[in-house]
Amino acid sequence: MNSFWWYRVAIFLLVEVSVVCGDLSSPQNLTLETLNTHYLLLWDWGNETAMNGTVTFTAQYLAQYKTRRPAHRQNWKSVCVDVVERHCDFSDAGLFYFGMFLLRVRAQIAQQSSRWIQIEFCPDKHADLGPPSSVKLNSLKEGLEITIFDPLDNNNQSMKELVQNMYYQIQYWKKYEDQKAEILPTPNNVATLSGLDRWTYYCIRVQSRCEFYNKSSVFSETHCTKTGGETTYLEIFLYFLLSLVMCLLLGLVLSLGCYKTYKTLTSIFYPATQLPVYIHEDWAADMPWLLIPESETVCEHLDITSEINIAVAVMDDNISEQDRGTDQHDSGDSGFNSTEEDSCHRHYGLTEHITCNDDQIEDMCNIKNKQMLESLCLKQLTQ
Repeated sequence: MNSFWWYRVAIFLLVEVSVVCGDLSSPQNLTLETLNTHYLLLWDWGNETAMNGTVTFTAQYLAQYKTRRPAHRQNWKSVCVDVVERHCDFSDAGLFYFGMFLLRVRAQIAQQSSRWIQIEFCPDKHADLGPPSSVKLNSLKEGLEITIFDPLDNNNQSMKELVQNMYYQIQYWKKYEDQKAEILPTPNNVATLSGLDRWTYYCIRVQSRCEFYNKSSVFSETHCTKTGGETTYLEIFLYFLLSLVMCLLLGLVLSLGCYKTYKTLTSIFYPATQLPVYIHEDWAADMPWLLIPESETVCEHLDITSEINIAVAVMDDNISEQDRGTDQHDSGDSGFNSTEEDSCHRHYGLTEHITCNDDQIEDMCNIKNKQMLESLCLKQLTQ
């Protein structure tokens, strides 16, 4: 009895000494987050017991059957060493899906380490099952064809290779109606929903299940599509009529647009109101000419009416020649004639008024040289 009492006292003293010396507390609340073959070990640790320095953690695993060996032969394998995070990913540790393992973790700082804390883990039993990786819908006549893709492990391999008895549970319902969803279980990757209402929207979602350990995944994303069906003659006629009306409206809009464009361009380049002729002539007269050909005759503008009074001035040289000719041949004429001629040529010019008819005016308008006009007028004077 006394020996037992002393033993208890010794244990108590050892614990007190370890506390005084500042032993680290062990991590707490070990949990696993799993999905298919993705395994993440998490733990908690109290910061209030930390001393000066940075606390790190080490996580290891061991197959459970090796625990029967002596401690120095158990060969624990480390996955995370001296990490500051409070989690460790065991997805790539190579854990056999149907094996039993021990996972443990401890804290360390400087030369001090806490005690190991561990949990048991069997992937086949404890790992959660994931939903299908993808779901596709294909509309059929009064039905739907559902294609289901298996959930994948961390190596992108089908989980059906690990979970042989896995099957799928399909829920489907009408999209716009508040009704209870119907369920269709199937072990196949392709399922057909028949007997549905035609031309109706249906929504579906799929869940992975395993009855052995009563596993069930969350549902996949919801997918909705419209069922098919036969097209009646009335629907075909209505579609044709609607297409015809749309084409007519489109043609009308295009024709109206082309007409408006044509009218606009015509009003710009060919205006209905023309400028007066004299403005065009003034513009033509004011327009500068860079080069004037020698053979081109330059004409001045004449305003001619149906009856024109033309005054022709004959220069002094022409009058002198006529006077000398008259003096030589008619020197014996009466003084009246001489006086009359002198009075006509007193100002070195001869003036006569000529009345031209319409034909003469047209001829005169076609004359492009002033000298020809003067010759024509002299000819009229001599007649």
